[in-house]
Amino acid sequence: MQERSIDIKTRDGNMNTYVFHPDGPGPYPVVIHYMDSVGLREELSDMCRRLASVGYYVLLPNLYYRLARSVDLDADRLNDPAYAEKRDLMWTLNRHLTNTMIEQDTAAMFDFLTTDPAARPGKLGIVGYCMSGRFVYRVAGAFPERVAASASIYGARLLTDLPDSAHLLTDRIKGEMYFACAQHDHYITNEALEQIGALMKAANVRGSIEFYPEAEHGFAFPQRRAFHKASAERHWERLFALFRRNL
Repeated sequence: MQERSIDIKTRDGNMNTYVFHPDGPGPYPVVIHYMDSVGLREELSDMCRRLASVGYYVLLPNLYYRLARSVDLDADRLNDPAYAEKRDLMWTLNRHLTNTMIEQDTAAMFDFLTTDPAARPGKLGIVGYCMSGRFVYRVAGAFPERVAASASIYGARLLTDLPDSAHLLTDRIKGEMYFACAQHDHYITNEALEQIGALMKAANVRGSIEFYPEAEHGFAFPQRRAFHKASAERHWERLFALFRRNL
C-alpha cells in the first residue's frame, strides 16, 4: 500500500492531508474521509487503510489546518474535569468550522485530485463521522455532479438554522446518501432525523437512514470506549456496498 502526506493549497492556507491507495499505478476510485472532532490520528489512518486495501484512493484531510496542523486529544477523557483545557481546545477547533469552509476545502481537494494520476477522474465517494457527518451531507448537495455516494456516520448538527445548514441542499443531491445512526446519541434527535428523511423522500434522493441498536455515538472507532464491534463491522459492510454500487 502507498501512503504519503501532502499539503493541499486552499483559499485559507495549506491543508495537510494524508493519501492512501493500493500499490500500482491505478487509477483508483476516490473516497474522501472527513475526520471527526478529535482530529487526525492513527486510528483514522487505519480506517483509511481499510478502504484503500479494497481498491480505493483515499484522502484524509486535516480540517483544523486553519488553527492547527495537529492535535493530541483523547475523546474518552472529555468528561474528565482534569481534561477541561483539552476539551475546550476541541470545541474551539470544532466550532470555528462552517459548512461553507468545508465546501471550499473540498473544491481544493478536487483540484488536487486532477494532478495525481493514481486518482481516477470523475465521480467519487465521501464519508464523514460525528462533526463531519454534516459536512458530508452538505458536500453531497453542493457538488451533485461529482459526489456519487455519501455516508454520514452518527453525524452531528445535520439540521440547524444556519444559512448554510446541510439539509438546505437535500434537493440537489444526485448520488446515494446513507445515514448511520446510533441508538443512543445526544448529538442528534429522532425528530431531526425524521425531518431529514422527509426531505430525502420529497426530493427522491436515493438512500436510507439506518439505526444501529445498542450502539452509542462513536461506535465505529476501535480505540474509543463507545466502540461496538458488531455495529462497526456492519457500518463497514454498508460502506463497502455503497461505494461498490456507485463507484
